[in-house]
Order: sequence, then C-alpha cells, then structure tokens
Amino acid sequence: MEDNNKSYFGGIKFGLKSLLTGLGVTFREYLTKKVTEQYPENRKTTLHVSPRHRGRLIMPQDAEGNNKCIACKLCEMACPNGTIKVVQKTIETEDGKKKRVLDDYIYDLGECMFCELCVNACPHEAIKFVNDFENSTFGRDKLVLHLDKEKFEPALPNIEDGGTPLEIGVFNTKIK
Repeated sequence: MEDNNKSYFGGIKFGLKSLLTGLGVTFREYLTKKVTEQYPENRKTTLHVSPRHRGRLIMPQDAEGNNKCIACKLCEMACPNGTIKVVQKTIETEDGKKKRVLDDYIYDLGECMFCELCVNACPHEAIKFVNDFENSTFGRDKLVLHLDKEKFEPALPNIEDGGTPLEIGVFNTKIK
C-alpha cells in the first residue's frame, strides 16, 4: 500500500477509494430511520433521572418555613468559584448574648460547578442538591437565587425520587 501512494496514479486511486467509502457511509446513514426523543410531551410520564444527579441546590425548610442554616459561611468558603454568598447579621438575644443569624443566602446557579463541596462542608445539613434539572431561562439574572427566601417546588412529579423507575432497554423515543 505504501508503494501505491508513492506513484501519482496510486495516490489518486487511494483518494477516490477513501472518498467513495465516506460517501457510502453518509448515504447509508441518510436512508436509516431516525429516532426522535419526545421530550416535552411525555416527560412527566416516562422520564427517569438518577436520584444521585446534582441538578439544583436547595435549602430544605421545615413545616413553619424555617431552615437549619446558622450562617457559619463554611459553604461559602468551600465553594471553589464563589457562587455562594452568605449575608449574616448579628442580633442580641434575651439573655444578652450576641448571635449570628442568616440574612440572605445568594446562590448563582449559572456559575455553579455542581461539585457538592458546599453540601459536604455544611455541619447542619442546611443545603442539599436535588435532581431537578429544568433550570433554563432567557436571562442569567434569573439564575441568581435567594435560597432562604424561596420554597422549592419541583417541576416534575416524583423528581426527587428519580421520576419513573428505570427500565433497561426501554427508551423514551419514537421512530419517524
């Protein structure tokens, strides 16, 4: 084969052969049936998301709407690219002691690496990742969230449990 490439006509023959091979692959792919995932229509019934998927950071609240954050700023220090900003204020209790209280918890979802270092650093399990993945917006300013002031509402039913059960070999697709 190396001898054919050294001659002028051997190079032309090799070039035509590789061109026809590429065109054959392209033509075969053009004739195969296409598979289209029907995402927006039946995402609520057949979508499976792994329960370990890190889609969004939330601050769980109890029944009264209180969270466990004590404004220690360990999550802010653990964040490698500064997507978390904890604003705290100091109040004085009835017994005269000063206490740190969370004033605002600012989280920039657009800059987050989803590394989970902030969750691992939190001593009171005040923040956690959920597998809610539908966070698309038209503006980056809507990705800056105030976690202490908002109540998390999942976009899909059972999304925190992984959605529908995973069935091996069954795909959410339709052949057109």
